[in-house]
Amino acid sequence: MANHKSALKRIRSSEAKRLVNKYKHKTTRNAIKKLRELTDKKEAEVLFPSVISMLDKLAKKNIIHANKAANLKSGLAKHVAAL
Repeated sequence: MANHKSALKRIRSSEAKRLVNKYKHKTTRNAIKKLRELTDKKEAEVLFPSVISMLDKLAKKNIIHANKAANLKSGLAKHVAAL
């Protein structure tokens, strides 16, 4: 167990950040799945920008690696274009 006041605070804040990051990551993964399941091009084109925005935000906050975000965005763009 941590002995210093600052270490105890760090544990609390880290846990809070972990939960927020977990929520955002899971929400984004669900949005990606939803986009991949779509077969209507118009619906996909409406959802696509919001999913891209979510991925960019995750990469900016270092929740996912920037290259992973780029790969996902590229794959989703190909999927939407192929519809």
